[in-house]
Amino acid sequence: MKHILLLLLLLFGSICRPPKANAQAQEIAQLVLNIEKLSQFKQILEDLKKGYDILYKGYNTIKNISEGNFKLHKGFLDALLKVSPQVRNYHKVAGIIQKEIALVSESKSALSNFRAQGQFTASEIAHIERVYSNLISVSIRNLDELSNVITQDKLRMSDDERLKAIDHIFGQMDEHLVFLRHFNGNNSVLATQRAKEKNDASVMQQIQGIDL
Repeated sequence: MKHILLLLLLLFGSICRPPKANAQAQEIAQLVLNIEKLSQFKQILEDLKKGYDILYKGYNTIKNISEGNFKLHKGFLDALLKVSPQVRNYHKVAGIIQKEIALVSESKSALSNFRAQGQFTASEIAHIERVYSNLISVSIRNLDELSNVITQDKLRMSDDERLKAIDHIFGQMDEHLVFLRHFNGNNSVLATQRAKEKNDASVMQQIQGIDL
């Protein structure tokens, strides 16, 4: 079972029955195709970021949170606290989570808009969905890698090596988000152009009808 998926389930409750290890990445990737599940996944990511934010305020605060979906796993926190403050409090850790939240939120919003606009064929919508699904799948692997890096017992690394690894993951997440926004921007322009062409054609038909 992938560490980050197990962590999410332990921290905030499952959003579905845990699948086999070789199917987990695919199932998470498919969340982008389902608006309801995407909303749940986005909430999980937001709660995960809250977990890091609260961690900065002190371990005792976290241990006292024991009710509701926001339920942190003591074993993970114990392991996290073993790494140096330089690694634990590195701002790019929270930055990676923020980028993941943005990626999921913007994918969901764009897909909903493109469907509603009616300017894309079914095959084009399917292609857009595959792009989002792939992005989500890759970003989940980034979170898995992040979890390993910031957990002392998972990898034998110096603080400098951990910070460099976090920098690398942050850079990858940034690239994913830049690509997503470029992809969405291009599709938005295309949808606008098609809408204009349809409107122009409709106006021309009306003019020709009057002339006749």
